[in-house]
Amino acid sequence: MQYNSELVHTMRQALETVMASVPAHQSVFGLKAAVAECILKAAAHGQTSYDGLVTAASDQIQAIIAVLT
Repeated sequence: MQYNSELVHTMRQALETVMASVPAHQSVFGLKAAVAECILKAAAHGQTSYDGLVTAASDQIQAIIAVLT
């Protein structure tokens, strides 16, 4: 799928916001890539707002961490 530069910028901002909210003791190898994948999936399903992307990823963060640990 191709995204315009504005959406790519929004997705990057959402990724950085979500990653900044993860406590250091929960930051595991592969977490950033998994969160990015979650954001990409949300965008592919039509979620294009910053808040929506942050929410989509934030809602999955604990599940992602559980799978990666």
